[in-house]
This record gives sequence, C-alpha cells and structure tokens, in this order.
Amino acid sequence: MTRNPQPALERPSAFSSAPRTTIETLSRAATYLRPHKLGVAANILCAVLSLASALAFPRLTQYIIDSALTQQSRTNLLIGVSALLAVFLLRDLFSGLRTLVSNGLEHRLIYEMRSTVYQHLQRLPISYFDRMSSGDIMTRVIDDVTDVGRLLVEGIEEGAISIATILFVVIILFATDAYLAMFSLIPLPFVVLGSAWFTVVAHGRVRARRRSLSALSALLLDNLQGIRQIKAFGHINYDADRFNAQAEEFRRNTMRVLGLWAIYVPTMAFLTSLGTVLVWGLGGLAVLNSQITLGELISFIFYLSMLYTPVINIHGLNSLLQSARAAGERLYDILDEVDEEAEWSGTGEFAEPVLGDIRYEGVSFGYEPGKLVLKNICLHVKKSQTIALIGPTGVGKSTLVSLLLGFYKPSCGRILIDEQDIRKISLQCLRRQVSVVSQEPYLFSGTVRENILYGRLNASEDELLTASQAAHCHDFVVAMPDGYDTLVGEHGARLSSGEKQRLSIARALLKNTPILILDEATASIDTSTEHLVQEALGLLCAQRTTIIIAHRLTAIRHVDHIAVLHDGKIVEYGDHGELMKQNGKYATIYFDQKTST
Repeated sequence: MTRNPQPALERPSAFSSAPRTTIETLSRAATYLRPHKLGVAANILCAVLSLASALAFPRLTQYIIDSALTQQSRTNLLIGVSALLAVFLLRDLFSGLRTLVSNGLEHRLIYEMRSTVYQHLQRLPISYFDRMSSGDIMTRVIDDVTDVGRLLVEGIEEGAISIATILFVVIILFATDAYLAMFSLIPLPFVVLGSAWFTVVAHGRVRARRRSLSALSALLLDNLQGIRQIKAFGHINYDADRFNAQAEEFRRNTMRVLGLWAIYVPTMAFLTSLGTVLVWGLGGLAVLNSQITLGELISFIFYLSMLYTPVINIHGLNSLLQSARAAGERLYDILDEVDEEAEWSGTGEFAEPVLGDIRYEGVSFGYEPGKLVLKNICLHVKKSQTIALIGPTGVGKSTLVSLLLGFYKPSCGRILIDEQDIRKISLQCLRRQVSVVSQEPYLFSGTVRENILYGRLNASEDELLTASQAAHCHDFVVAMPDGYDTLVGEHGARLSSGEKQRLSIARALLKNTPILILDEATASIDTSTEHLVQEALGLLCAQRTTIIIAHRLTAIRHVDHIAVLHDGKIVEYGDHGELMKQNGKYATIYFDQKTST
C-alpha cells in the first residue's frame, strides 16, 4: 500500500518540536494528582510525622550525653534510651506507611497516564503512525510514563520533605548556636550554583539519551518482527552490526549523562562535607573552652547531617527532574497531536438501513505536497455491485479504499455513501459500515475465538460458529488441541496463510457490513486452498457492495465492473468483455498474465 510518505497536511515530527519549559511540562503532568488529593495528603502526613520523629533524635542524644552519661545518672539514661526507642519506632512506622501509600499512589498515576496516552494514540490519524516507529511509541508509553509518574510522587514528596527538613533544621541550628550555624551554611551557595549548572547541561544529554533509546527499541522491534527475513537472506551479521551500532550510540549517550553525574555528585558531597569539617573544628574549640557541652556539639553535628542529607537528595531529584522533563516532553508530543475525529469534524449518522451505494466525485489526494497519488477520480459503485481495481503497484488502489475508510482526507472532491458525504459522518459510524479482508490479515496474539469475535465482540456462540463454518474455518479449528480456545501465536504464527485468511473472512462475516473491501485477499495463499477461500469470499460478497484490489485478473473476470488505474487516474472502465474489446491496458495485462502461466 502506498502509505509510507507523509500526508500533505503534515505536522512536524515529534523530535523536531520545540522543547517545553520544565514548569510547563510538570504543571501539565501534575493535573493527574488532582483526583488523588486524599492520597497525596496521607502521603505528606506520614512523611511529616516521620520527619518530626527523626528531628527528636539529636536532642535525645544530647540529653543522654549531658544528663545521663556526664552526670552518671542511670535513671536519665533509662529515660533517654526509652524515648529514643519510641522515636525510632514512630519514625520507621510512619516511614513504612509513607512507602505503602506512596507506591500505591505512584502506580495508580502511572496506570492512569499510560491509559490516557494509549487511548489518545488509538484516536490519532493513520498519518501519525506512518511517520513514527512502533519502538519509539512503545518507549514513550512504557518508559516515559514511568519516569513522569515517579517524579509526580517520589519527586514531589522527596522535594517537599527535603525542603521542609532544611527549613526546620536551619531554624534549630541557629536557635542552638548562631555562630556555628553561619559557618555550616558556607557551602550552600556553591551547592545551589552547582545544581543550576547541572540542570542546564544535563537536559540536552538526557533528551539525546532518550532519543537513542527510542531508536534502539524501534530497531529491536523491527528485527524481531522480521527475524524470518533476516535468516532467509543470511543477514544475521549485518543486522547484528546495525543493532550494535545503535546500542553503541545509546551507550555513548548514557555515559555522557553518567559522566556528568559522576562529576556532579562527588563535588556536591565534598562541598557539603566542608561544613561538617568547619563545625567540628570550631565546635571542638568551643567544647575545649567550655563554651558549649559535648552533647550540644554532637547534637549540632547530627542536625547538620540532617541538613546536608536532604540537600544531597535534592541533587538526586535534579537528575530525576531532568529525566522526567525529557519524558514529559515526549509524552505531550503525543497528547498534543490532534485526534482524527477532531480533524475529520463529521458527527452525523447514516440513514438506516445503509445500502452501500458508493460514489467518488472528483477525488484527488497526495501524501506529499505537490505529489498527487490520485487525480480527479470519479467512480460510482452501486448497491450490491462488485468492482475490481487493477493497476501497477503504487498507482493508488489502496489509497482509494483508505480514503473510503477515513484514514485520510481527500485534497479535493468528495466521497458519498448513499448520497451522504462521508465527511459529515462520524468516523465510528463510517467504519461500522465497512469490512476489510487484506492480503496479509492481522491476527492478534490471542485465541481463535477472540480473533473471530473481533468482528463483533457481542456475537453469540451460534453466530460465531455460523461465520466460522461459512468461511471454511470450523474443520481445521476443531482439529486443533484446544479448538476455538487455541492460541494462534504472535500475528497468527501457528497458522498457515490460508488458515489466517479464512479466519479473517470469518471475522468479516461476523461484522456483517453493507460494504466490503478485499485488498488482494488471495494473493498470498497457495492454489490448493485458494478455492476454499474463494468460496468463502463468494458468500461474503453476496448482497454487499464490494471493492476488490487484485493482481490476478482470472479471479475478477465475473465482477460487475473493472477500473484500470494508471498514473493516479482511471484510464479504463467496464466489465471483462468490454475491456478486452478495447484492447488497451487491461487486455495487455490479461494476456501477459495468461502467457506467464
């Protein structure tokens, strides 16, 4: 099918979109938190109670040193140790509850975000999937959603608690000893500057890493799906080299991020350690000069460690922030794409019953600006008639039926069904009227039953069996180990081409639409099973308006009309006898095929 080029009404590639600001990306993502205010509040409450318990530890340590050990008081030691045990118990209890609530909230958000992105993907036009690789889309739906969800819960929670800890500890430090507190804060400006530098440098590297990961995923998926071709052509080493080259690019981009992180983290740790060194030096002199007690110095050091730990945590959050920002940009590249219903604009319904009278009036279309695939097509297929489209590959046959399904919009002209312009009909209603049997039918990785029922999910067991028998499926299905509950494998790998095609026909029979499209439906099956498929197709076409895309002219000799396409135009039109008398392109193709057989 000629669907690889990009359509004329093309949007920029997701990779070429302008980077969004961190605030814009995260504020949009944060909207997913609104329905979970109770969970967020419970998470914060547990974190605050755990923090409050932890803040009591240095004071209790001071009490044990100064009031118990220095004064050699067993009673005070018992009181201090008991209080310390209670504090640790409460700290870890609320920490455990926070972890439980946090994990539940995080995975709920990830589920909701992933569901939203997937549902939006389903509503995007076919043109979007023409220009995006499946592996890249998978990376966005799985990995990028996870990173954004982690930031929304872990990042916001850790960030808020870290900031609260810093504020409380700074107040305590200045209340304890303002002189020591001022010296302990000397490294903080350098830490802030280092964090700002990391933010600026890291974003581009993280974004490049994600791009290379998407490319690697796309190549892996492509190679796995094409493993038979790789083996058949003997290109195992060639494709291994391609994979290794892409994996090497991903490794290089990953190491650029990790190399930056390897510089950033130790530097920040050393800067915060300078404060501890200063306090030990100045505080030690104060103890020697009897200006403060040993318990006060130890308590101060413990609080100081509680100050630097959240500062270091914020550094770690910076890395998570940059990763989530890059991931969020890629997610919103998807969510900002206009869905096909909005582009289509039609909301109406067909008058019932739908007869299937199809008319193309001056239809032109091109996948690229200035390059028309179809040029002023005028075609009328009356109710219950069968028309065949023939012509060389790339002439626009499949494009013609893609327009009928609303996959693309005509550049000019219109398409009518029962004299109603399909642009005024909703896509859901339009596609309910059309069944498609393609050259390579797509089967989902489920059971035979599930694949047939995909034609009509609420069909009864009797209706399923009737469709299966009509499509000549029933005999080979019941011979399988689990009958209709047999798994067909990925893309129907456990079935032959003829069996897959007959299941596809059964699915179309079950859908039972007034319009049928057969896109080279017998081209990929052997002659021994072709007669079974032809019988099933004959039943399927009965009383339906049918458009057949065909290369084998012997299979379409008895259709009502044949349209010969060349250079995007219908150059010949009529039944088999009429076209043979014209001795034109159809006759040439027919005699060429007859001679070759």
